[in-house]
Amino acid sequence: MESAAAEWSAGEIDVLARAVVHAPSVHNMQPWSLELPDGEALLVERTDLALPCHDPAGRDRAVSCGAAAANLELGMRVLGRATRLALLPDPDRPDLVARITAGEVRLPSGIDLHRYSAIARRRSYRHAFTGQCVSDYDLADLVAASPAEGVTARPLRGAAELTALADVLEYAGAAVRQDDGYQRELALWTARDIERAGDGLALAAVASTLPWAGLVRPGTALPDRETLAARLGRETVLVFVTTDDTRLDHVRTGVAMEQTWLAAVDMGLAAAVQTQPLHLAEARSALIENLGLPGYPQLLMRVGHPAVAVPRSPRRAIRELLDRDAL
Repeated sequence: MESAAAEWSAGEIDVLARAVVHAPSVHNMQPWSLELPDGEALLVERTDLALPCHDPAGRDRAVSCGAAAANLELGMRVLGRATRLALLPDPDRPDLVARITAGEVRLPSGIDLHRYSAIARRRSYRHAFTGQCVSDYDLADLVAASPAEGVTARPLRGAAELTALADVLEYAGAAVRQDDGYQRELALWTARDIERAGDGLALAAVASTLPWAGLVRPGTALPDRETLAARLGRETVLVFVTTDDTRLDHVRTGVAMEQTWLAAVDMGLAAAVQTQPLHLAEARSALIENLGLPGYPQLLMRVGHPAVAVPRSPRRAIRELLDRDAL
């Protein structure tokens, strides 16, 4: 058996780093860095990257880091190692989101290989889906795709639940459209796509946004509640719910989100995540009450069959991920 604490080779570093680089993040901030001591991989949160209007408490940043941790663990498994994942493992180092320790040599499972392949193919899909429904069989597999502790992916079903979501999205869309701070922040991260090729929102993605899929701009035409509910009825929507609302719950949500998203891509489906409506306390409370949720909704995921191809979002270079001095 090989030593679990062996130094990472250049090829192994590339596999692990690429898994992290392609993780999803809010506004494509990529708020993480990666450290690779012998036999371990450490995912570190970059608190210098912040969205004070959209994400004042850093909840979405923690979710984003959880998604990157899920990819990092998957990359280590594909390298043929058992893994041990510890989230927020060091109280004296609060920026350390995840420590993944390499265990004994072990062949990756078929699921590991399929989901690792899906990492580079995953996109945020903010277009209308085709008319083909997600089958009950596939939906059950999506709900079961993540074993993350304390997180449940709950499908929304029936006119009453979709109307409750439409109410929240209608309210949140109007609030965001009039929020000057949020709009300045969105414009800044869109502009970063022009100035720097490594992060920010791609202009094409913003231009193609659906008003019920996030990224509402000042000139976005918002559908009324009835129209919105009808459109949602042609999609599959999952709400990710946690039993508590701590930073650990937010990181676990990111892990669950990414595991579910990669499972969807492996099935030939597309997805997109929305969090902004749930940052409005009144909207979040209304969703909890109207859906009878047993905990705290952290994000919404739209899933369906893609109708168009979507370009990849810009990504930072691996050198920047590994070398903080290069940032």
